[in-house]
Amino acid sequence: MDRRQIKTRKAILRAFRALLEKKRYDHITVQEIIDGADVGRSTFYTHFETKDLLLDALCGDMFHHIFEDDPCPWVGRDDELEGKLAHILWHIRDSRSDLSGILLSDSSELFMTYFKAHLRGVFEEYIALFGEAVPRDFLLNHLTGSFAEAVLWWLREGMTLSPEAVAGYFMKITGKR
Repeated sequence: MDRRQIKTRKAILRAFRALLEKKRYDHITVQEIIDGADVGRSTFYTHFETKDLLLDALCGDMFHHIFEDDPCPWVGRDDELEGKLAHILWHIRDSRSDLSGILLSDSSELFMTYFKAHLRGVFEEYIALFGEAVPRDFLLNHLTGSFAEAVLWWLREGMTLSPEAVAGYFMKITGKR
């Protein structure tokens, strides 16, 4: 992708993120996105075939750093599940990509679907920690859903607890700490 394409993609994502903080996903039109990004309709569709794929790209961009194991100065134990979860929480707290605003917006339900899909990959990496007492898919669904709800609770509570504390509480309720 050349510089111009990168700049256009960023403008579309920025406009979309701003709209998500104000409106429900299903009330946002492609026209509003292209108006906010100051691009043409054909330019939008060159980058994203649908609004759903735009949301998926937004989530992918937000979590690229976390899920690609890029070094981060926040958490020292990122090789362990608790450290990885704290890492995610630090990014949310930092509002690195306005994630907390989107998670608390009216559009959170669809966004949470993508958030959980990315979280599932984290839990898949550490699934062996939890044994084989229940079916793998059931366990992944439970861990992903529970952590996603813990994140929402933490956001609603004003993020007063440290990311390490929330990750630690999660690990305690799973019996792995």
